[in-house]
Amino acid sequence: MIVVHHLNNSRSQRVLWLLEELGIEYEIKYYERDAKTMLAPESLRQVHPLGKSPVITDADLTVAESGAIIEYIIDRYGNGRLVPPSGTPERLRYTYWLHYAEGSAMPLLVMNLIFNRFGIADSSAMDAFIAPQIKLHFDYIESELGKSTWFVGEEFTAADIQMSFPLEMIATLPEQIESRPKIKEFLERIHARPAYKRALERGGKYDFANSIQ
Repeated sequence: MIVVHHLNNSRSQRVLWLLEELGIEYEIKYYERDAKTMLAPESLRQVHPLGKSPVITDADLTVAESGAIIEYIIDRYGNGRLVPPSGTPERLRYTYWLHYAEGSAMPLLVMNLIFNRFGIADSSAMDAFIAPQIKLHFDYIESELGKSTWFVGEEFTAADIQMSFPLEMIATLPEQIESRPKIKEFLERIHARPAYKRALERGGKYDFANSIQ
């Protein structure tokens, strides 16, 4: 059985949601962030050397990184669900968004978070690079969501689950979300899904679920 090593208020919430969407049985081992540093506890290093979340174990396998975990679960347990057929344009678009979430969107948001947390939001790097890039990328996402209900088309896929975290993060910035109604509508749709709600019940405190309220 899959064990999700779940850190509160983290990307691992997406893994719980995916498992709920697929109706797969799983167990959760809970970890809490350090109240001062907000980092994962040292105990996660016993599961994976980097001590980061998300990470899952499945029998003798350990899988880390959100995209890799989603691909593993979909390939092994999905039975063709939540993924377009191979060789189709939709499958290529699915793969793109699955990797874009962590490869392009999240680095900008993490940089923005760090710069603000350490009081260097007025630095030249913020003004010259981070803020303009955030605008560029999230205007692009807003435009893409104007083309279809979900990121790949009219069918909900695991790419939507993967993209949920950067969009929930951007929604915590009122000046960013109010000018992007398509992103806001996307978040309202995913937050209304029964599987999303079940994942919240099992996962515990997750502040980003209230990001647009």
